[in-house]
Amino acid sequence: MVESFKNWMMATLALSEPQAEILLKTSGMVLLVTLVMTAVAFAVYADRKIWASMQLRRGPNVVGPFGLLQSFADALKLFIKENIIPAGANKGVFLLAPFLSFTVALMSWAVVPWDEGWVFADINVGVLYIFAVSSLGVYGIIMSGWASNSRYAFLGGLRSAAQMVSYEVSIGFVLVTVIVFTGSFNLSDIVMNQAGGFWRWHVWPLLPMAVIFFISALAETNRPPFDLPEAEAELVAGYQTEYSSMTFALFWLGEYANILLMCAMISVLFFGGWMAPVPALDMIPGPVWMFLKICLFFFCFAWVKASVPRYRYDQLMRLGWKVFLPLSLLGVFVYSGVALLTGTAG
Repeated sequence: MVESFKNWMMATLALSEPQAEILLKTSGMVLLVTLVMTAVAFAVYADRKIWASMQLRRGPNVVGPFGLLQSFADALKLFIKENIIPAGANKGVFLLAPFLSFTVALMSWAVVPWDEGWVFADINVGVLYIFAVSSLGVYGIIMSGWASNSRYAFLGGLRSAAQMVSYEVSIGFVLVTVIVFTGSFNLSDIVMNQAGGFWRWHVWPLLPMAVIFFISALAETNRPPFDLPEAEAELVAGYQTEYSSMTFALFWLGEYANILLMCAMISVLFFGGWMAPVPALDMIPGPVWMFLKICLFFFCFAWVKASVPRYRYDQLMRLGWKVFLPLSLLGVFVYSGVALLTGTAG
C-alpha cells in the first residue's frame, strides 16, 4: 500500500522517486505525531473519567459533549499562561529538558507496527531501538531537576532517575526473553510469531515475564502506585516543581505518550499486536485490534492508579532490585536453556 501511494504521488505531482520518498516520509512523520498527540489528549480524558468512575465522581463533563474537549481546554490554558523561569536557573538547560523528554517520547513510536507493513520504520533492531531511545528520557528529568536550581526539583529528579534506571534493568531482561523466544529483534516479526489465535500469544509461555513487564512499565512511566517523584506531600511536584506553561505541558505530553507506548509494547510483545484473538475475526483490520488492545491496557493502567495505594520509596527500590531483577534474570536463564534444549533458539 505504501508503494502504491508513492507511485500515485509520483504520477500525480510529477515527482522523482527520491522526492516522492522524502515527501512520503515527511507526511508519515507528521501523521504519526498528530495521531499520537490526539491519542494523548483523549488518554488524559479517559484516565480522569475512569478514575472518577471508580471513586463515584463524574469527572470532566462540562467542556464539550460529555467533557470530551476538557483536555484541549487544559492545553489552551497552559499555552496562554506565562512561562516563568526561576532567576537562578540555567536557562538553556531548563528549556531544553522538557523538549528532550517530549521528543524522545515521540521517537519511540517510529518502530511500533500497527499491521503488516504499517510501520514508519520497520528496522531489524526495533526492540533495541525502543530500549535505547526510551532510556534517553532519563536525561530530560535529570537536566530539569538540576537546571531548576531548586532543592525540591533536584531531589525529585534524582529520585525519578534512580527509579527509571532501576526498572529499565528488569524491562531489558524481559525483552531478552522475548528475543530468545522469537529469535528476532524486529517487532513485526515478533507479532507474526504469534499468528494463529490467542493460544499462540506469548503471554502464555512468558506469563511471569509479562507480569514483570507490566508492573515495571508502571514504575518506568511514574504511574501510581510508583509516582514517588511527584508525591505532592513529600516533594511538591518532583522535577517539574519550577515549570509552568508549555514547558510543563511538554513533560505532561511526553509522560502520557510513554504510557501509551508501554501499552503498545505490551500488546506487541505478549498479546499478538495487530493479530485477532481468533482467525474467524481476521476480517477486522489489524490497526483496529491494535487500538483496542492499547485501550485495554491503558484501562488497566488507570485501574491500578485508582485502586492501589502509593509505595514508599524504599519499597519501590526493594521491589525493583531484590524482586524483579533476580526474577527477570532467572527468566533469561530458564527460557534460554529451554530454547537451547528444544533447538528453538534464535
